[in-house]
Amino acid sequence: MSSPTSTTVPALSQTTSTETNTSNPSPDDSPSMANSSTSSSMDESGGSTPANSSTCHTPTLKRPKLGTRKSSGTIIVPREHPRVELKEGDEVFDEDDARAMSPRRNSEDLEKMSQDARAQLNEYVWASSNIRNWLRRRYRNANKSRFTRHARLLQQSLLEIFNRIEAVKEEHDKLDNNNKFLQKYIGDLMSTSKITSTGAGSRKK
Repeated sequence: MSSPTSTTVPALSQTTSTETNTSNPSPDDSPSMANSSTSSSMDESGGSTPANSSTCHTPTLKRPKLGTRKSSGTIIVPREHPRVELKEGDEVFDEDDARAMSPRRNSEDLEKMSQDARAQLNEYVWASSNIRNWLRRRYRNANKSRFTRHARLLQQSLLEIFNRIEAVKEEHDKLDNNNKFLQKYIGDLMSTSKITSTGAGSRKK
């Protein structure tokens, strides 16, 4: 019959042997343990990443999902509202609000934008005035050429009418001369017939 002390002694020796094994590692296991210890110490310090890592992850700002975005609300303000215009600092948005992520422009940017818009407006006005003047000149030239063409056509038609009037006048003069000649010829025939008739009557007596 064995005593309880005799049974517990091997167990204690076994545990002590395992502790000595863990406290004194073998040469084969020492590099891996050293690497694990150095990596764990570097990770705990948070100073650097492993050397064999190819990509470094940098935090990027992203818009929140559509379902989680907060409503921007309406921009319509009733006339009865005591404060119609907002002052600087009245609007305070959270980080997740989409309106807080929109770009903010300072006074210099706004002044530059207004100058660019004014310059574009001046160029547009100048171009539109040039186009209007060009169209006006072209319209005047077109009207002038059209009036000139109409005047030439009218002058040509008047000349043709004058020529026809002259031709009709010449024909009328010819007919008048022929009529006078016929009247004279008829008068001569009547006078000769009277002479012959009186001469024949005197011979009969």
